[in-house]
Amino acid sequence: MLYPRVSLYALMLAAAGIPLYIHLPRFAAVNLGIGLGVIGTVLLVIRLVDLVQDPLIGWAIDRWPRAQALFATLAALGLAVGFPLLFSLPDGAKLSVLVSILILLFSAYSLGTILLYGRSATLAKHPEANELMTLAAYREGGQLAGVVLAASAPALFVAFGAGAQGYPAFGLFLGVLAIITLIVTFPIWQRTPITGQGLSLTGLGQAGALRLLALALVNSLPVAITSTLFLFFVEDRLQLPGMAGPLLILFFLSAGASVPLWARLSNRIGPKQTLMIAMPLAIAGFIGAATLSAGNLTGFALICLASGAALGADMVVLPAMFSVALTRAGLNASAAFGIWSFAGKLGLALAAFFTLPLLERNGFTPGQTNSAAALQTLNLAYAVLPCILKLGAFGMVLTLPTEVSAK
Repeated sequence: MLYPRVSLYALMLAAAGIPLYIHLPRFAAVNLGIGLGVIGTVLLVIRLVDLVQDPLIGWAIDRWPRAQALFATLAALGLAVGFPLLFSLPDGAKLSVLVSILILLFSAYSLGTILLYGRSATLAKHPEANELMTLAAYREGGQLAGVVLAASAPALFVAFGAGAQGYPAFGLFLGVLAIITLIVTFPIWQRTPITGQGLSLTGLGQAGALRLLALALVNSLPVAITSTLFLFFVEDRLQLPGMAGPLLILFFLSAGASVPLWARLSNRIGPKQTLMIAMPLAIAGFIGAATLSAGNLTGFALICLASGAALGADMVVLPAMFSVALTRAGLNASAAFGIWSFAGKLGLALAAFFTLPLLERNGFTPGQTNSAAALQTLNLAYAVLPCILKLGAFGMVLTLPTEVSAK
């Protein structure tokens, strides 16, 4: 039951992450009446908190390795309290209240994520490269199941009669999920922790981890932008009302189905070669999205399948590469994954900070009739800019050392 419990904890974290990164902009704009520019600024400010917080969380996990059960408990309880509070906020709620709740949620999410990834060697049956890749497949499979659950839940609650677009019921659901997950997964945090040497820039550089951190940041930007703008693109640019939820589910189902395939392929031909196969799928998806006409549901569904499969490779291969590099070098993983976590969330914050005000300046208003210029700006932000950034990430992958396998 070790790996299924890892999957469940990952599911809880992913189900928490989707509301923060995908539902939050629309919830705040439509339900709370907050401008897109303000939302983007708030998310960037919270990322500044993470700039200090995430590495400190990683340091604390490494400093007190036998407190991992306590850290896991604090993360779950933070989510259990924060989400019911967030999605029960009324229209006109004070911005300071929203920011306080978001800091609680992002802190709990960071703690759980850094703990889960930083304890890869501890949670794996054996701290070897192939076993770490297997663990990554279970972990990311759980993450993607959580994503599908969170993406579909608000619409399901609305279908069963919930009000306010299903968000209050969604918040309560996430709180209950966090409590149940904590109870079921508690045994995995009783395992004897495997720790390593303290971190240094020299050690990270010699292990090849600094290069992977830079790649993680650049590679996070395209999916960060599309995650932030997905609901707007489907509802307003493609004019497919009510289809954002099913398309999002299709996207993540494709990612989830691809995870074990990418893991096996990476163990066979090596992680670099696997990414060189997967990344062009994402690039093709961005190009296709940029050229779609309004109402083209079939075309965008095919793009969701291709780009979802590409995301599956990013999710399973890159963290596993980072974990293998740290384990081989005998370095503490939690502090390093604190930096890794911050790099990914910085990408999400930059996406919100630059794209949301850009759309607002060009006259885009969610859920309203928009001008051709405003929709063209949305098209450029959602598809063209991420394509350019993904090409940059692909170029960085080409410079990585070639390995015959992950062994």
